[in-house]
Amino acid sequence: MPAARLSSISTSSFRAPSRAPLAALAAATERVRAGTLSQEDAHHLFDQLLGQAAAVPERGLNNFLAALARAPPSAACRDGPGLAIALFNRMSRGAGARVASPTLCTYSILMDCCCRAGRPDLVLAFFGRLLRLGLRLDIISSSNLLKGLCQAKRSNEALDMLLHRMPELDCVPDVFSHSIVINGCFKQGEVDKACNLFHQMPQLGVQPNVVIYNSVIDALSKSGAMDKAEVVLRQMVDQGIEPNIKTYNCLIHGYSTFGQWKEALRVFKEMASLGVVPDVVTLTSLIDSLCKHRRTKEAREIFDSMAAKGLPGSGFLLSWSFCESQGIDL
Repeated sequence: MPAARLSSISTSSFRAPSRAPLAALAAATERVRAGTLSQEDAHHLFDQLLGQAAAVPERGLNNFLAALARAPPSAACRDGPGLAIALFNRMSRGAGARVASPTLCTYSILMDCCCRAGRPDLVLAFFGRLLRLGLRLDIISSSNLLKGLCQAKRSNEALDMLLHRMPELDCVPDVFSHSIVINGCFKQGEVDKACNLFHQMPQLGVQPNVVIYNSVIDALSKSGAMDKAEVVLRQMVDQGIEPNIKTYNCLIHGYSTFGQWKEALRVFKEMASLGVVPDVVTLTSLIDSLCKHRRTKEAREIFDSMAAKGLPGSGFLLSWSFCESQGIDL
């Protein structure tokens, strides 16, 4: 973009709407991405857009709302998703025919904004509007609805939506949809419910991916169900899905947390034999566990081996510091 044009949209007065609505929204979208569009600027933009005879174009509006949804907090605007919701509601109340009718894409973006803004109640409200307008649900909008239900701690409704309502609405749940509900159940402490859905997936024609396997192994490990976590690991391997560093970190952390240093060390050696390179998280868990159980020889060997390979990281050094603070000479 030419320097003159950039300077024309960088002032606080923000006169970009004097151009065509699509160009004005495009300029504002760039400012959102740059972190320079304030809440005041955005409302001033809509003052001018809604006062023009030309309609606010759906494509430009969606791009602008999507940019706000993903915008990190900045000095100019601390809550992009919340601002997107406020602007849309304002536009819906007063714009009438001057605004193109919101599409499924518009509502999907708004539902995502609600999730990001921590307003699951509004997710359901926008979903209701979507249905009343006769818009057909797709996998993106349904996934955002599932996120909202899980955020609202309504896991039973999320399960019903996933297993019954989505198929009824000709929207086939995918692996990502299942992942949302499984993680939502885990966050609510409903481990059995999440595991039941996980085991149902192949019967529903959906194969779990490495992300879902890791989520299940992580939850089981945190709850101390290490035998079950190992079973899921073997199932994962049998299905041809390769465990990654996250998989092994979950197991090592679980064993270390519950004082089973021998098992943690076994998993570490198994991981290394398969060519999976440990990271700082791996070593922090394992060396802390070994130090707590006075296994100084094993801790020293691992520390020296990893240091020789040049593994950096503050967590690794914290493990070393822990041993020193306990008077353990490595």
